[in-house]
Amino acid sequence: MDFTKPRLAVHKFTSCDGCQLAFLNSGEALITLSGLMDIVHFSEFGMVDPGAKVDIAFVEGSISTPDEEKRIRQVRENSTYVITIGACATAGGIQALRNFASHKEWMAAVYAAPGTIQALENSTAISHHIRVDWELWGCPVNTGQVMEAIRSLLSRASPRIKHDSVCIECKRNGNVCVLVAKNQPCMGPVTQTGCGALCPSVGRACYGCYGPHENPNTKSLGRWFEQYEGLSKDAIAARFLHINNQAPAFNQAGQYFKGIKIINES
Repeated sequence: MDFTKPRLAVHKFTSCDGCQLAFLNSGEALITLSGLMDIVHFSEFGMVDPGAKVDIAFVEGSISTPDEEKRIRQVRENSTYVITIGACATAGGIQALRNFASHKEWMAAVYAAPGTIQALENSTAISHHIRVDWELWGCPVNTGQVMEAIRSLLSRASPRIKHDSVCIECKRNGNVCVLVAKNQPCMGPVTQTGCGALCPSVGRACYGCYGPHENPNTKSLGRWFEQYEGLSKDAIAARFLHINNQAPAFNQAGQYFKGIKIINES
């Protein structure tokens, strides 16, 4: 990588633009970044050159159309490093809920002329289509994590991405455990940190926005929800099959509590 003036791009695929907005919300840090790098493609920031060759490419959104399958391969070809940002890019996103149903039936129910809409059967993570160098989870992604990854690469170092559980962050913040003390179905024990334990810090259960941490015991947590919180199996499955429903650990747990047989389950 040429560090005299590295080039950066931010690409959007199927998503709500929330992670790009989180990027923009870095404020002064973004202005500093624009002095250190050439931001050559970032539609939300006013630069449009999707075919540019760059050193670092951030990708927001999942792959859900044939055109996106082609575009993401071009992004990989034109980029030294590819970093996915957000739940859509890393685990299919909320739109991947369609993977559990017939997308053709949904299309017919929504659009008057569904035949004019080009869509894939499933919404999939970027890593299903190309090699990804690093993944930054979240819904939306944490702005600080994005900037830290860039600083690391500018310093010729690999980004160090934390995979601690939200529970660890709660301990650091001195939070009262909402799972034990308030009997709320908190996903913190199986979710990786990144948000600073935002929801538990205001007395609410974690929603699992940042995806599973390393080696999560999802079934044990689900059984806790059932035994101590009184949740039905469908309600437990819904906790896992939400924002990061295509993350393997959450997907398998959700299907387990829905009673769906999982092939080659370890």
